[in-house]
Amino acid sequence: MRKNFPYDTEDLWNKDRRHVVHAWEPLETGREKGSMIIAEAEGIYIYDSEGNKFIDGPGGMWCVNIGYGRDEMAEAVADQIRAMPYYSPFTYFGTAPAANLAAKLAELTPGDLNNVFMSTSGSEANDSAIRFVQFFNNMKGRPEKKHIITRQDAYHGSTYLAASLCGKEHDKNHMDMITDWVHHISSPSPYRRPDGMSVDDFRDAKIKELEDKILEVGADKVAAFIAEPVMASGGMMVPPAGYHKMCLDVCHKYDVIYISDEVVTGFGRLGHFFASEPVFDIVPDILTCAKGLTSGYLPLAATIISDRLYDQVEGKNSEGQSFSNGYTYSAHPVSCAAALKNIEIMEREKICEHVQEVGPYFHEKLEELRDISIVGDVRGKMLMGCVEAVMDKDTKEAFPYEAQIGKRIDVHAQERGLILRPFGSMCVFSPPLIINKEQIDTMVGIMRAAIEATVADLKSEGVWNG
Repeated sequence: MRKNFPYDTEDLWNKDRRHVVHAWEPLETGREKGSMIIAEAEGIYIYDSEGNKFIDGPGGMWCVNIGYGRDEMAEAVADQIRAMPYYSPFTYFGTAPAANLAAKLAELTPGDLNNVFMSTSGSEANDSAIRFVQFFNNMKGRPEKKHIITRQDAYHGSTYLAASLCGKEHDKNHMDMITDWVHHISSPSPYRRPDGMSVDDFRDAKIKELEDKILEVGADKVAAFIAEPVMASGGMMVPPAGYHKMCLDVCHKYDVIYISDEVVTGFGRLGHFFASEPVFDIVPDILTCAKGLTSGYLPLAATIISDRLYDQVEGKNSEGQSFSNGYTYSAHPVSCAAALKNIEIMEREKICEHVQEVGPYFHEKLEELRDISIVGDVRGKMLMGCVEAVMDKDTKEAFPYEAQIGKRIDVHAQERGLILRPFGSMCVFSPPLIINKEQIDTMVGIMRAAIEATVADLKSEGVWNG
């Protein structure tokens, strides 16, 4: 670690507060309070400009899978910059890093997912997936087959199209969305299933809801269904066993393209480079990824399309057309070099295998938090975890969103050296994949103390009496 402390915190804080527009920052207080300045990072830890050390519980928001401060990543990036920092993707020329990365991704993905379109973010990857679906159906002479089915609590990005696919209601406040051809079905969250309903019956009801929606809109009009294997930002919703396979079967029954959004679950988060097949037993028609692709070291994303689809619009089937969708930084050679090095590190250090070892231990420790009075549910998979607070464990009555229980817990956690990802009454974990069991013990121990401190606050303020 460089350890360039001390930084001029007040100067940085004032510049940030005055000029930087932060995503999802409360506008009422953001300029007044400002933000903590993150200055350096190493391993699973981040340091603010005062030198205070924190475990990065969200892992840079699902990104920094191999951990911070990898010298060989810096060297790989520097080497590529010296060799060739950039070349336009609009010239039909390829680059060595892009060609090598595309071939590697085709090797890692399941089935016939062999056609790789690169962009810079998960939002762009999902936009590109939908645009390809629309292009595909236009080429097939089916211009009416454009409707997309997605789910409540889903998160697929922040661009206009990707944001319209999202199902988090609080992200839609005062924002315009596409509503005429994007349809939402309910979240497959077993925790919120009706009293007395078995998990299997709940799953079957969700599958029926998908099929009913396809029939309601019209199978000749529904183009695609998009789903995260595990809903990440929407509260770490792990669907019942068999859910995704049954969704895929329904989609293929009605000639609906299945898009697996692995922006979060890809690159080791669930113990495999991609979770669709080894964890959820599906081979999607299109798979999207980003974040862990470079472990967040540089922006890069990919939309990976099956041969089954791509073969129908290329070569003699192309009718002289092109897929007119691209970005200035598509397949950026430096980002591709970072991705290749990231994958090399993951394979060499057996990081996926490490996740398979420590993931169950992480959830074993999280489960111990259930004895706290406001902890209603603990869920997730491998190195994805969520703790949800409720007012009543028996009725599952939620705290009002405005109470911001998750934020209260996060404040107490930060005081103790842990950063969380709060959302409403939930706190989400996705630490760097290199975390070890001792660090997990520390992280969950801080979480316990933070929740207990929040309970004490709620009681002293008369907000909740338990």
